[in-house]
Amino acid sequence: MPSTVKDIVKTIRKELSALYSSHEAFQMAWLIFEHLYGWSKTELLLNDNTKLTDSDYLFVQKALERLKKREPIQYILGKTEFYGLPIRVNPSVLIPRPETEELVEWIIQSAWESGSMAPAILDIGTGSGCIAIALAKALPNASVFAWDVSEEALKTASDNAQINGVKVNFEQKDILSPALLNIEHKWDIIVSNPPYVRESEKKLIQPHVLDYEPHLALFVKDSDPLIFYRAITLFAQKKLTQQGTLFFEINSAFGEEVKKLLTEYGFDKIELRHDLSGKCRMVKVRKPLV
Repeated sequence: MPSTVKDIVKTIRKELSALYSSHEAFQMAWLIFEHLYGWSKTELLLNDNTKLTDSDYLFVQKALERLKKREPIQYILGKTEFYGLPIRVNPSVLIPRPETEELVEWIIQSAWESGSMAPAILDIGTGSGCIAIALAKALPNASVFAWDVSEEALKTASDNAQINGVKVNFEQKDILSPALLNIEHKWDIIVSNPPYVRESEKKLIQPHVLDYEPHLALFVKDSDPLIFYRAITLFAQKKLTQQGTLFFEINSAFGEEVKKLLTEYGFDKIELRHDLSGKCRMVKVRKPLV
């Protein structure tokens, strides 16, 4: 029988208590009701005596069963928020992380500070398109391009661009292909959040990530953990405009290694930045004048 909102929240907290903290379980409950009714957290509390319809009650029960299997709430609802924008997600794309919002903020600030309000931007390994779309939204005069090797990811990214009313040029490309070095186009900003988790780190990854998010977008072999950074750095060396900038999100364990790699390819004035949790997570470098 359908229950009240208060009953449902209590049940979700109880059923998920072995997997998540009470706060995390409440957050998931709120996201479900936000999805169903558009409620804020305050509205959720004010409507705690509201009775659910049969269909809504069934939706909540199915969502709870999936949550008990550690499936991410974002995949269950098919959406998340990134940089204040709605982003659709599914198992073909990674769920955007808060630290990536920090990278986007850094790129936008750098563009404003340089006075470049109409830059050509390339996002390599775009996934859901969250970086490219957020940049296109914040810099409406920019020409934004986004590549990914996954056809399914590009379909999701294209849908997200349409939802957010921005123009992004999506293309299926593999950055590891040497043929890309023959492209004539050049960009003022190149950004990438490539796969950077080593295979040996799988044992440290939470089940809701390891079991559900795409390994193609997460993992690299221990024998060559910088494979994508090397390919992108070489590409950026040839395809950035003079004084163009390259931004990376990185594995916090490889800050110095990425810095050394960039130096070997002739880049200088390398900036490493920590995320809000204190981990070395982002890199910015400007192409030197020749």
